[in-house]
Amino acid sequence: MSNDYTGIRRITDKTASKRCADRLLAMRRTLAPLRRRNDGSLLLATWNIRDFDSNKFGWGPRLPESFYYLAEIISSFDLVAVQEVTRDLRPLEKLLRILGPDWDFIATDVTEGTGGNSERMAFLFNRDRVRFRRIAGEIVLPEGQLVVGLTGEGAERSDDSGLQFARSPFLVSFASGWFSFSLCTVHIYFGDESGARLERRIAEIDRLAAFLAKRQDSASRAAGGAAAGENFIVLGDFNVVSPEHRTMQALRKHGFEVPAPIDGRNIPDREHFYDQIATRVRDDRFEVVTGGIVNPYADVFRDEDLDIYRPHFESRIPEGADAKKVLSTYRQWRTWQMSDHSPLWVEIATDFADKYLEPIAAG
Repeated sequence: MSNDYTGIRRITDKTASKRCADRLLAMRRTLAPLRRRNDGSLLLATWNIRDFDSNKFGWGPRLPESFYYLAEIISSFDLVAVQEVTRDLRPLEKLLRILGPDWDFIATDVTEGTGGNSERMAFLFNRDRVRFRRIAGEIVLPEGQLVVGLTGEGAERSDDSGLQFARSPFLVSFASGWFSFSLCTVHIYFGDESGARLERRIAEIDRLAAFLAKRQDSASRAAGGAAAGENFIVLGDFNVVSPEHRTMQALRKHGFEVPAPIDGRNIPDREHFYDQIATRVRDDRFEVVTGGIVNPYADVFRDEDLDIYRPHFESRIPEGADAKKVLSTYRQWRTWQMSDHSPLWVEIATDFADKYLEPIAAG
């Protein structure tokens, strides 16, 4: 089922309305190979949609057409983890109206404090393709497993002996087809590129991976075998520096694996590695079929569209700026229309019927 495009006719700027329809047609052609629906698989994605949608940085607000472009990409998938949803849920609800009645969402409360940035995390999912298993919660570390506190230069408080996550990871149980899993989305503390604040970033990744690994292993032992127990997938903005960096090692060392199609070691020219999807799965039937990254600017807010949108960011252009600086300002402005991140996705096999029936038939 396609998105609800009827609101495009209500965009008061008729030039923008026409442009929106034209660009959506282009996006539908570009996304067509991804948008195929295979009853035997799940399309799972993660996307940090920049500051959605408070305009607290003053680069917005998002244009009416932008919501349609965001929805067009999201509707290509079955289940999407979204980071940087802000306090006001009306923009998210607007996005859901465009996605249509088959879609729903589950969101956290806002995370208070400097590190939390008043953000929410959310899962958007197509109810025809995904079942919510009615278990959801934010992860709170028990005593003894807290993130190492900062000391000396870079410390945020003088009395930090241990910390919770800057933004509480959100763990929700879903099922699609035969595959049941717990999905944990994160927006890991960034801090800095070195020093105590980098160590805190690494510590958050390490503590999360260790917490989930311990929970899975304990459940497997209780269920009577290593193959039993819950399947865990973590995804979101990990602020990973590179595939070889300690930020990535902190995730991998606890048994989480990045599927080959999106492993940064197999995509060396990837622009950045902040976003990750990693699995720690007990079901031996589990298979990642393929995966990739979507370029959100393939058909919208292109470089050649600069003059169209210039009135919206004119006030941000420094006086006397040359063409290169104007283009740089435009590219920055458009990240508050779409995002400064690209959607990362995998396709997971979910039809295990043959594997279930074959040993019975062989009887």
